[in-house]
Amino acid sequence: MEADLHSHTTASDGTQSPRANVVMALEAGLGAIAITDHDTISGVAEALAAGLELGIVVVPGVEISTVAGGQDIHILGYYMNIADEQFLQRLSSLRETRDTRNEMIVARLQELGIDITMEEVLKEVANVKRKGDTVGRPHIAAVLVNKGYVSTITEAFDRYLATGAAAYANPPRIEPATAITWIHEAGGKAVLAHPGIYHDDALVEVITSQGIDGIEVYHADHSPEDEERYRLLAERNGLLITAGSDFHGVRGDTAFHGAIGSKRIGMDVVELLKSSACFRSEF
Repeated sequence: MEADLHSHTTASDGTQSPRANVVMALEAGLGAIAITDHDTISGVAEALAAGLELGIVVVPGVEISTVAGGQDIHILGYYMNIADEQFLQRLSSLRETRDTRNEMIVARLQELGIDITMEEVLKEVANVKRKGDTVGRPHIAAVLVNKGYVSTITEAFDRYLATGAAAYANPPRIEPATAITWIHEAGGKAVLAHPGIYHDDALVEVITSQGIDGIEVYHADHSPEDEERYRLLAERNGLLITAGSDFHGVRGDTAFHGAIGSKRIGMDVVELLKSSACFRSEF
């Protein structure tokens, strides 16, 4: 049995519920699926309940947004104590920063002559969002598609929302080392997400020296060359090697970034992530 250690749900910028991700993982023949929403663990409890019902391991996780080297860097956390009040408060502060970023992006879109408001973005997600969930760029992109400014989510990112695009904004955020510390203080393990998309291996090397526990070597957006390079880096530094599809749901016939189970790793890695962790839940 194998595990997919990176997936998103409606708790952040995925299109499917936490339970739906667990069902898809079971259908894909996985032994475990991690729920790693952006700056929130609000979807974990629903997924854990589904895992118990369906007989599949659900790995409680999070993907924390940080900045280093002038770009977004994401740190995955696994098996934290999800009842840790300090950790929950820290995640709440990150969501406030995310809200500020959304407002900055919408303001820049308005400056470009695009008729869009935050009220429209929030209305787009009103039926699926719960307390503690996050709103992100894909939700802004969906409004741009609905209003005819772009044809696809991908076009919205390419023209307006991606790093360096016309409406891109990035307010001050914590650094990767801080996210690593937060995860460790909550009893979890920290993994550098998708290093290949940063195109800065010198920066990746720096982060591997900051107490990180593992590297996401196998990712939907990594080439075979990326995978080999980061596998060697992880081995050289004695770090865990993980894999994740980074599934964000299906829009049309396309799975973003990859389908659940498209990148997977042995269940022994799940045990290594869980060992010595302080995970707590009512399940």
